[in-house]
Amino acid sequence: MTWDLTPWGTLYVASEWVLRIAALVLVPQRRTPASARAWLLLILFWPWPGVALYLLVGRAYLPRRRLALQSEVRQTIRRVAPNAPAAADAGWEPSVHWQPGLELAQRRSEFRPVDGNVFELLPDYDAAIARLIADVDGACRYVHLLYYIFENDATGQAVAAALERATRRGVAVRVLADAVGSRQGLRGLGPRLVAAGAEVIPVMPLRLWGPNAARLDLRNHRKIAIVDGETAYFGSQNIVDSHANPGLVNEELAVRATGPVVRQLLALLLADRYLETGDVPPEIDIGPASTAPGTPGGRAQVLPSGPGHDAGSTEAIMIALMHGARSRVVLTAPYVVPSEAFLGALCSAALRGVTVELIVDSASNKPLVQLAQESYYDEMLAAGVRILRRTGSFLHAKHMSVDDDIVLIGSSNLDIRSFVLNAEVSVLIADAGVAAALHRVQARYRAGSVPVTTAERAALSRGRRTLENLARLTDSVL
Repeated sequence: MTWDLTPWGTLYVASEWVLRIAALVLVPQRRTPASARAWLLLILFWPWPGVALYLLVGRAYLPRRRLALQSEVRQTIRRVAPNAPAAADAGWEPSVHWQPGLELAQRRSEFRPVDGNVFELLPDYDAAIARLIADVDGACRYVHLLYYIFENDATGQAVAAALERATRRGVAVRVLADAVGSRQGLRGLGPRLVAAGAEVIPVMPLRLWGPNAARLDLRNHRKIAIVDGETAYFGSQNIVDSHANPGLVNEELAVRATGPVVRQLLALLLADRYLETGDVPPEIDIGPASTAPGTPGGRAQVLPSGPGHDAGSTEAIMIALMHGARSRVVLTAPYVVPSEAFLGALCSAALRGVTVELIVDSASNKPLVQLAQESYYDEMLAAGVRILRRTGSFLHAKHMSVDDDIVLIGSSNLDIRSFVLNAEVSVLIADAGVAAALHRVQARYRAGSVPVTTAERAALSRGRRTLENLARLTDSVL
């Protein structure tokens, strides 16, 4: 028997056109033009697989249960991080030229600026892990950790051993780890920690259907550690060996903090825990007294971002700070795929005569992102932005400095995934001493970097430029 496949072929072609037309109507809704363009191009050339991918990872939605819990999460934040009157009334200094950026931060974050904070920058990878372990070994009441990667390697095992020692002393230990980024650690170290008496919670576990189903690629990318409500760690460093990426050695920036900002970071961590458990632990009401007015230390504010928070707030704050910069802006990140607004602010600052430096990696563990990133270099160079490629390490640190007073340090890359999709945390700090310390770290990066030049870019082959431009079309889905 001979089958005539012509009707089926016609039906398939017709179905592809139905998908293309439907995509033109549905994809641009509540989406930036760049994001809509990327998805429409994919669906135009590859209709059925493109639609399947769009349904899987193309919509930044939260599961119904998490949406229902958002108001309760805000109550949790208010309970854990109450605003002391002195801190709540302080705000940011009204006379500084970057005030619009600080005013925007004050309006768009769940947290208020708080005084009396002390920050210690920890740019040495192993020393930062050792410092965290030492603080865990000194804990008396509780240790709470939230990490994107908690790996079952030498570093993860050392931290896990410190957590076990803490549980034996009667310390309450709670570990939150992203279900995807920490899957090996949860499998290998989780049972060991639970057996020792610790609480171990996979964050945003994979679910394809049901009331808690969500995009599989939306992850909790935060890195936070809290010890006794007195000390906090944040920044870019995960609990993983420095050589976790084959052929690359990670270079990070962790920050150790004391002061009222610790309570804000704890509130954010417990809000993430609440989304998984629906409760708050009893030890949250044990904490340090509010800092008295006039206590020495810097002013700081926690800026959470991602689904469930004010979308794009961290990016908007960074853009406002760049527009207010007078002398210099230094940005460091491993992945830089900027929006038009971010790129415009970066180039505008350089064109105004501000010294603008972008410190990136010379080699990346994400080749497609690297191609897309480099497609922006010509525009940046033409505006006067200095682009420096760090050699000898995989620079995974993520921070920004503005002039001599303002810094922003956290887990957020300079791309749409960090600004809108993943759960991230950054801390905005106004402290000349912290800024000076970060400038010293940046000077070390600078000394081990090679600048990107216009001559080098002009010599690129046509094939390379084509690859960069094609990768750039995917900027909103990387």
